[in-house]
Amino acid sequence: MASAEQDPLLLLRQSIASGDAILPTASSEASAPEVPLSQATHLTFSTPTHISLPIDIQTRFTSNDTSVDLRSIYFAWLKREVAIPEYNASVSQLNEELGDKGQVRMLAFVERLDLITWLEGASPECEYIKPLAGDKDGAASTAAATLASKGAAAPAIGAKLGRSGKGTLDPRLAAIYNSERKMGDRNSVLRGVKPTDFSHVRKFSSLFSKKSSQIPASVPNSQTLSIQKKPRRPDPIILLSPSASSLLRMTNIKSFLEGGQYVPPNSLSASSSTGASMLHINRVLKDIDPNRPMRFVLVEGPEQFKPEYWSRVVAVFTTGQSWQFKNYKWSNPTELFRHVLGIYVGWRTDKPPESVRSWGHRVMSVGIDPWKEAAHSTIDSSRWRDREIVEHVWKAIEGNMRSKGWRRDQAPTSI
Repeated sequence: MASAEQDPLLLLRQSIASGDAILPTASSEASAPEVPLSQATHLTFSTPTHISLPIDIQTRFTSNDTSVDLRSIYFAWLKREVAIPEYNASVSQLNEELGDKGQVRMLAFVERLDLITWLEGASPECEYIKPLAGDKDGAASTAAATLASKGAAAPAIGAKLGRSGKGTLDPRLAAIYNSERKMGDRNSVLRGVKPTDFSHVRKFSSLFSKKSSQIPASVPNSQTLSIQKKPRRPDPIILLSPSASSLLRMTNIKSFLEGGQYVPPNSLSASSSTGASMLHINRVLKDIDPNRPMRFVLVEGPEQFKPEYWSRVVAVFTTGQSWQFKNYKWSNPTELFRHVLGIYVGWRTDKPPESVRSWGHRVMSVGIDPWKEAAHSTIDSSRWRDREIVEHVWKAIEGNMRSKGWRRDQAPTSI
């Protein structure tokens, strides 16, 4: 595995943070021009120095316990803004152009999401990235990734672990070491300037050894518990309706659930990108984790789902059209809403469709005020009821999550 200075993932994250060029080239020479990705043999970085890495080098990112090459990682970053079907089609097209020169790995939905979040610097760690070589607890890898997200060069792992002489000592660490106050070790503190006999203390050791032997073996060691890393809680998923008649789409769902105000999906006030295939929103759920916001993933369809992703689905927005559930784990609406909370959002002046009413109390129906174009502004200032509706929706989602087993540090394994 590459060291921190030439780790492909850290170099890519560092170059993205600093805004420096990342060029696919046909050779490792510094003067090599940029070529299409299907013809490239190397990926050239200009930060911190000119470094060219083979484009098929394996990285620490794994998919199904298999290392993913640098070409696949870089291509996923280039296609970060496109929808899932377009990304899959682009991978297939590039693989045809590559022929026998290699293949691009098609990443799953959540794998691609976590990778892009990590490369952007929004998260210090990624569950699909293994620690650097020589970094057993992952602390040095996290520190190196944090430096890379700020555009700084990552220190060598040997220098990070101490002054053992292995690797190159980072100048910033050298400055810190020079300012340290020199402390004595155990021997110098106990012995002082002349030898001292502590043999008389041995008679007390038997008392403590007897007490320690009386501790039941079933009592776990607190030090052992403190070192055990808690598993990372996965992000809950909210599914939206892909129907064109839906009042809430990918373009306006963020302003509704985060901002507490409704705007039409096709209006200029809609804040989200029309081509986005997934979105993140943050929300503090006080009854689950009052100290930190919980990140939700919003998508329109489960095409890229793995079977275990369904345990993370906490709500489904629907228009009452049953074709929406064709590719769901539970395609029958009645069965679906026994496992997942359903939410129908319509106009306050209209009645919910008959299909929604027939699905029972597990589908929550709410009505918002009809949209009126404002005369001098893009947002109607009279929409004060929207926030009340949004809080009602979040309360229902939070209550359903608690009943399914969501806690501060864990998520349900099945729903």
